Amino acid sequence: ALLVAPLRPALSFTQSRGRAAAPPGDEAQPAGNHRHTVLLPRTSFPMKLAGQELLERELQIQRECAFDQLYAWQRERKAKKEFCLHDGPPYANGDAHVGHALNKILKDVHNRFEMLRGRKVHYVPGWDCHGLPIELKALGELQTKELTPLQIRQKAREFAEGAIARQRAAFQRWGVMADWQNCYYTFNGQYEAAQLRVFEDMHSKGLIYQDYKPVFWSPSTRTALAEAELEYNTEHVSKAVYATFPLTTLPSKLASRALGKVSVLVWTTQPWTIPANQAVCFMPKAQYSLVKRTDNEQLLLVATERIASLTSALGTDMQSLATFIGSDLEGGVCQHPTISGKEVPLLPANHVTMAKGTGLVHTAPAHGMEDYSVATHFNLPVECIVDEEGRFTELAGAELQGQCVLKEGTATVISMLRAAAALVKEEECVHSYPYDWRSKKPVVIRASKQWFINTANLKDKAKEVLQKVRVMPESARASLLAMLDRRTYWCISRQRSWGVPIPVFYHKETRQPLINKHTVAHIAKVFAEKGSDSWWEEPLETLLPPDVLKKSKAGAVTDYERGEDVLDIWFDSGTSWAAVLQEADPRADVYVEGKDQLGGWFQSSLLTSVAVRNKAPYKALVVHGFAVSEKREKMSKSLGNVVDPDIVIHGGPDLAASPAYGADVLRWWVAESNVFSEVQIGPKALNSARESVNKLRNTLRFLLGNLQGFDPRTQTVDSKDMYYIDQYLLHLLREYSIKVTDAYNEFDCGRVIRLLQAFITRDLSNFYFSIIKDRLYCDAENSVGRRSCQTALEEILDGVTRSIAPILPHLAEEVYQHAPGHDDGETLFRSGWIKSSSVWRKPGLEEAVEGACAIRDSFLSSIPGRNAVEYDLTIAVEPGLLFELMESLQEEPTSTSSQLTELMMASRTTLTSALPRDLPSDTITNNGSFLINLEGGVIREDSAYTIAAVPISLSRCPRCRRYTSDTPECLCPRCQTVHGQPQ
Repeated sequence: ALLVAPLRPALSFTQSRGRAAAPPGDEAQPAGNHRHTVLLPRTSFPMKLAGQELLERELQIQRECAFDQLYAWQRERKAKKEFCLHDGPPYANGDAHVGHALNKILKDVHNRFEMLRGRKVHYVPGWDCHGLPIELKALGELQTKELTPLQIRQKAREFAEGAIARQRAAFQRWGVMADWQNCYYTFNGQYEAAQLRVFEDMHSKGLIYQDYKPVFWSPSTRTALAEAELEYNTEHVSKAVYATFPLTTLPSKLASRALGKVSVLVWTTQPWTIPANQAVCFMPKAQYSLVKRTDNEQLLLVATERIASLTSALGTDMQSLATFIGSDLEGGVCQHPTISGKEVPLLPANHVTMAKGTGLVHTAPAHGMEDYSVATHFNLPVECIVDEEGRFTELAGAELQGQCVLKEGTATVISMLRAAAALVKEEECVHSYPYDWRSKKPVVIRASKQWFINTANLKDKAKEVLQKVRVMPESARASLLAMLDRRTYWCISRQRSWGVPIPVFYHKETRQPLINKHTVAHIAKVFAEKGSDSWWEEPLETLLPPDVLKKSKAGAVTDYERGEDVLDIWFDSGTSWAAVLQEADPRADVYVEGKDQLGGWFQSSLLTSVAVRNKAPYKALVVHGFAVSEKREKMSKSLGNVVDPDIVIHGGPDLAASPAYGADVLRWWVAESNVFSEVQIGPKALNSARESVNKLRNTLRFLLGNLQGFDPRTQTVDSKDMYYIDQYLLHLLREYSIKVTDAYNEFDCGRVIRLLQAFITRDLSNFYFSIIKDRLYCDAENSVGRRSCQTALEEILDGVTRSIAPILPHLAEEVYQHAPGHDDGETLFRSGWIKSSSVWRKPGLEEAVEGACAIRDSFLSSIPGRNAVEYDLTIAVEPGLLFELMESLQEEPTSTSSQLTELMMASRTTLTSALPRDLPSDTITNNGSFLINLEGGVIREDSAYTIAAVPISLSRCPRCRRYTSDTPECLCPRCQTVHGQPQ
């Protein structure tokens, strides 16, 4: 008995009910005139809300529970810890879409969780307001040449403000908690000033510089682009050519072997760049061969390992005459195939690969990043032959000038190669090619004078600080590092009007830039007061006053003019940590964005933060997938599979096809999904989400209905006095709350929902509810047994409601309004997280209830299809731990009202150490064993038991419907007491 001393002896409680579990609300009605004496569930909480009623109820909850004031309230309260989730700014160029819903709701779920557990949440929503996409949409069909920069900026600002207003209204309707009157906007003067201060810091460290080098250039939008502004079209078709560069000066080792004129064979998918060629590159350590074509005796120099592929591609065999190491080719000089008299050298380069082509690479420094590196090393000319519109300039020659390089210009160059007998083969090549992310048109690489960030000097430190950053899922870290590695430099200047001006002045004669800490600090101050429109609005004297000129040791203000480029929007948003986060330690606990931000905002924020203060702006990154259709297709208007979150909530024109689901169903969809992969949405997913929410609602309604008339402030039963099954449920509730808290901490809302559904289905509906209904409905209203049950139900209701509140805030607050134990006007979100107690974890309790359940399972499996309440059950357990535990559930040998009988779901239970020998012939027997594990495995005992079930000889009570009455049609002793009626 010592082993189970923490368990109090069982009182003689009235119970049992042998019916199988009924769904909440589907209750059997007692017959006759006893119906009014049974305490069936009663609640005004609606079983189901749909259509307009659902939408009005959600908005009513938002008003009554002051959703719009919740963020400010929690910022003002005292809290020991702060939690900062920094909002990556969505782009202000359209209406809210389902990708926004996925991102904003995921953030809100976590913010609400952190707030409920007592932390002061710092979350300031923002918008990315500048840039080409907004400018293009705002201008529509207008020609920018006809508008001044200020006119363009005014139209773009108006467009962005309209998009922001629509998106903000959508986010609020989804229940996202924030101070919506105090958001951040990248076109705000104070924000722009903070951005310029970061720019100045990086410039003073030599990390921002101006240079003439190749960049991605969009002819369709006439501006430079960064890597993050590109999309790669895997179906792009280029005209590729094999072309020869005749060797005019043979390398010494080749000269002794050559038997005639030798040409270098190159392959390129961009023939238009050949007029800009300055060299042909080889791999120093690779093997090269001098080969002779068997069809025309032509002598070619190619990489040895490419001979087999070239034989197939050119349709002719090749005879190898000599083999060399790449380094033997140094000193060779070629004749340019299209420019008479121009010679280009053979040069070693590490970027040459053997994956395709000939192993010899045509090199045009103005039109390739790796080509530029070769030019820098060998001091080659960098001559751009393409203008801002993607057309050949006069540098390309009269025959090409004015032609579009990606269209007729390519055809002309191929014709020139053919005329020079340098074209070996022309073919179509389908390959991945960069496109402008907004115009959806191909880009080119062209050299131009731009402003750059030297990312090469930041990468090592960025990788070092990333080691201390937690990445969820961890698999995303490799992509983050790979994208960081690929970025050799970051072009931050754009040739547009809608953006933050690069704070530089140019000398009118020398074109030398004037930019230093004095000029930038002053401009930042002007922007903070007047916004960046002042760059165009204010006279030059305001932007460059005498004291600044003096400190800069510059000439007269009339010697200068302001620059016309604006900053890359990734630099705009990438400096948000400096403008938005708290000044004491501008470092967020977490950034939460889609996987496209691995090369975007995550990276730009990291680089600027490392540059300024040698640390990451975030402690953790959460990387989620994209929303896709139920066929896993990317959403597009052309496919007709776009899901509009506004229609999800409010319904479409055809409500049968597109019903109004409300905000909570949309939030459930987000939470239920595996957000770390692609997230499917469509009618099937939304209907499933609605069904799940309705099932949960039904369970919560059952709990509310059975708490009618119960006040936990005055009628709660102390846990040590509660029924073991009720105590056990509190123990399960505590375990559930711990697991749910852990899942929220991991941003794993899908696990939260799986835990919730398992707890409701397995522990409540299929187990606890099926056991307690008789006690709830038929015991005396104020009996200890019933109040014990209600104490557990109230804790369960409170715990479950709080556990789903971050996901379903409207439903949670609606339940809270109907729940007992608090005053009108109180709200769940101002009252904390799940209040589970360590007292609920008691030694021996788990083993007692689970041992009884093991016995019950043996009993129920022996009477398949029969009702347990129709049996008189005998349980035989040999003396030992299991017997002691069962005795704690039933003190007397035989009982119709013990806790053991309640758990067995029989009408009467006898507990003995051995079965009687004279069992009736219709007795059903079964046996089993239960392993008891106490004190962390110190005490282990495998206990055997046997059960014998005999059809009950007692009569059915007309009130409780259990076979516990001594006389037919008469109430059982328990019901007589409750009803106050003598037998």
